[in-house]
Amino acid sequence: MIKKGISRQIVLHYFIVVFLALLLVELVFLFSMRTYYYDSIYNYLNSSTDVPQNIISDQSSPVKYQEIIQRYELGDTVEVQLLDTLGNVLQNSTNFRVDKPIQTGDIPQALAGSTGRWIGKQAGTGENVMAVTRQIQVNGDNYLVRYVTSLERVNQKLLTITMVAVGVGAAVLIIVLVVSLGLANSIVRPLNNIIGVSTLMAKGDFNARIKGNYPHEIGELASTLNYMAEEIIRSNQIKDDFISSISHELRTPLTGIKGWSETLVSGGFDPEETKLGMSIISKETDRLIGLVEEMLDFSKLQQNQMKMVIGEVNLKEVLQETMLNVWAKAEQKKIQLKLEPGERPFIVQADGNRLKQVFLNIVDNAIKFSPEESTIFIMLTEVSPERVRISIQDAGIGISREHLEKVKDRFFQVNPNRGGTGLGLAITQQIVQLHNGEMYIDSELEKGTTVMIELPLTKQQEILQLT
Repeated sequence: MIKKGISRQIVLHYFIVVFLALLLVELVFLFSMRTYYYDSIYNYLNSSTDVPQNIISDQSSPVKYQEIIQRYELGDTVEVQLLDTLGNVLQNSTNFRVDKPIQTGDIPQALAGSTGRWIGKQAGTGENVMAVTRQIQVNGDNYLVRYVTSLERVNQKLLTITMVAVGVGAAVLIIVLVVSLGLANSIVRPLNNIIGVSTLMAKGDFNARIKGNYPHEIGELASTLNYMAEEIIRSNQIKDDFISSISHELRTPLTGIKGWSETLVSGGFDPEETKLGMSIISKETDRLIGLVEEMLDFSKLQQNQMKMVIGEVNLKEVLQETMLNVWAKAEQKKIQLKLEPGERPFIVQADGNRLKQVFLNIVDNAIKFSPEESTIFIMLTEVSPERVRISIQDAGIGISREHLEKVKDRFFQVNPNRGGTGLGLAITQQIVQLHNGEMYIDSELEKGTTVMIELPLTKQQEILQLT
């Protein structure tokens, strides 16, 4: 007995489909064989009534029933009967006396002018017979010639054919059962393996892997689960690294704030020292607020709760504001910021504050990783009548090809020792995507990095460009 599950369903469906198909084929085959044998007998008996009738109909002598019977005789296996139009048996080839008129269905058919045919059990013997009757005319009088032949041998042969057909059908069903069991097992075994490994993953063992090279969709399912486990391990590692990193990032400003707060509370400092302590506390507080806001922004983006205030934004003005915000930091490293705004203003439908956040993050990174006395170029160029590109190019340390593919991933940091949460570029990319834009990064180690952002222009901007 096959236990409940996919195996039983596969075997049952295959078995039912093949069984019904075989049943239909065998019924059609057996019906065709029966029809063939019975029609062959009928055609033989029907054709045997033609020639003798023509001979007899030319006679002018008195009717002799025995002579008519002799002319129609076909051998010992076929009984010939001569009947009047009322169905009374006048003579037969077996000389067996029949007292009652014959009233089978072939009699009315013959009287109507066609060749009558009847299959049934013969009265008295109960034997299966076929009767073929035809009307003849002898010397102006109408008679019926009736052939009666046994169907027992034919039925026995049909029974033998039926048994052979049933045997073949049973053999086919057994083969189908074996094949379907094999097919079911080929599907269920890997599924059971996948279920076992999935159970281990559900319990937290993400090092478990589905082994085996399975074909088609099952192989894709196994690969997907293995990939999922690897991604979970990677995410857990990133999460652990992030917790460690953010703990360090939060502890640093908190330590400074706590230390200077305790120092200032103790008193005894001149105004300059007090001013320095308050400045450090303010600076570290701003840094702490920035870290918290970055994490809040990322959380909102992940939950699709980032609110956007969309309006027409002049990109040149946003970039100029960005440069003013980072000017002091760039000045400390003697880095020049050069804006190339293009020949016309570029207007986009966007949230100006969020776009400014994007540009601030990218320019701040460029300043952070660029050498002193270098130049950062900020360029606005028209990609097409519908899109504009903002390029921010530095001559900094660059990013290796290995890290370039991961630099936009959340929590990823090329150099964890430099601090930060690893969320900046991940947040930047998601904000750009919320504006139906794309962000690309092109970089070469020790030669610099170029970050390119493409945004759609407003319809009014397209009209202005066309005119």
